[in-house]
Amino acid sequence: MDLSFYERLSKAIAAQFGPNCEVAVHNLKGGDMEHTIAVIENGHVTHRKVGDGPSRVVLEALKTEDANTLEDQTGYLMRTHDGRILKCSTVYLRDETGAPEGILSINYDITELLMAERAVGSLLHHKEEEKKEPDRIHPSVNELLDDLIEQSVQLVGKPVAMMNKEDKVRAIAFLNKAGAFLITRSGDKVSKYFGISKYTLYSYIDATNTIQE
Repeated sequence: MDLSFYERLSKAIAAQFGPNCEVAVHNLKGGDMEHTIAVIENGHVTHRKVGDGPSRVVLEALKTEDANTLEDQTGYLMRTHDGRILKCSTVYLRDETGAPEGILSINYDITELLMAERAVGSLLHHKEEEKKEPDRIHPSVNELLDDLIEQSVQLVGKPVAMMNKEDKVRAIAFLNKAGAFLITRSGDKVSKYFGISKYTLYSYIDATNTIQE
């Protein structure tokens, strides 16, 4: 193995991704299978150093009958002994015959990123029973009214042409509760949309007010 090249490569990767990124090179042909780490950068991530022993992945490589069939592994998660979570990738380094002579391991500590993800998630997401689409901001009250009418139809779950009286009362109750009728001339638009007279509309509103009281 050309360890000088892998030393430079390891330094470059570690420098690129910072102190949370450990890069280790295992020498599988060094003659000492209990001390395989030949190169390591940012060893504090797993508390390892040059001369330390093999990892689980290295042991699997050593015990595989046909090492030529080993495939690289990328993006898998591992946990350190002190509970930190690592996102890992393993690349087999092969000689001219295709047999693995070493392993390049990249272990990135994502513990703090996962904590940040959970913290941000708790701010952005509601509890399951409170999940709903964020309210929209409308540039005009007319667009707001159109949106409320659309929501009322979605609430009922059927087009206006298929609504009976109870369905329309339910839709208008939603509009009333949402404050739609505080918008000027909203009664004209709503009564026309639902195919009822303004007198019928007001009777529905009165009925919903009575129920709410």
